[in-house]
Amino acid sequence: MNSPALTLPLYRRLLGDAWSALPAPVRQMHELPYAGGAVVADGTASVERGSGMLARLVAGMFGFPPAGREIPVTVEFEVRGAQEHWSRTFAGRSFASTQEAGQGRIADLLCERFGPVAIGIALVPDAGRLRFEVRRWSLFGLPLPLVLVPHGNSYEHADGGRFCFHIEIRHGLTGLIVAYRGWLVPRGFGAGELQAAAPAQVPGTLVPAGPAA
Repeated sequence: MNSPALTLPLYRRLLGDAWSALPAPVRQMHELPYAGGAVVADGTASVERGSGMLARLVAGMFGFPPAGREIPVTVEFEVRGAQEHWSRTFAGRSFASTQEAGQGRIADLLCERFGPVAIGIALVPDAGRLRFEVRRWSLFGLPLPLVLVPHGNSYEHADGGRFCFHIEIRHGLTGLIVAYRGWLVPRGFGAGELQAAAPAQVPGTLVPAGPAA
C-alpha cells in the first residue's frame, strides 16, 4: 500500500506550501493521474529545432519532434509506484521520460530520466509560472559537471483556462536543440471545465465536469 505522502501529487510534495500559488490548470494537470489510471491530454504545439549538425544529432538521439507549427500533440502520463511515466507524441513521433522525487545528491529536486540520463530539476513558482531550473545531472549514475548541463527557459503556465507549456533546451556547444510550446486539455474535460473535487483517498484530485469540448 502506498504511504499517504505518496498519494499526494509528485509536484505538490516537492513544492510544499508553494503549490497553492500555482494557476489552477497547472495544479489540476498534475493532480489528475493520482485519481487512478493513465491520463491522456491533447492539444497543439509549435516546435523549433536547432539547425547545427550536433544539435540535430542530439535531438534525434532523444527522439525530439521535428520543427513545425500547430502540430497535434498527445501526452499520456500515469503513476507507477513512486514514478510518473510521461509519453509525449507530436504528429505521430513519440519520446518518453519518467519523473520522481530526487534522492541523495538531488534530494528535494524533481528527477527526470531520459534513458541513462538523469536530470535534477528545481521547481520554481514565479509570477504565475512554474519554472524548471536544472541543478544537477548524471549519465549512468555518474555525476556530470553542471557547466556542461543543457539549459533553457522552460516553464508551465495557464492561458484561457488551459494548461500551457514552454520547453526550451539549449547547450553551449550546440545552441538551440529543441523548443516546443503549446497547450493541452485532458480528455474528458474542456478548457475551463476542470473542477476541484476532494476524494478522501487522494486529497486534491479531480473528477470530470462534463464531456470534452
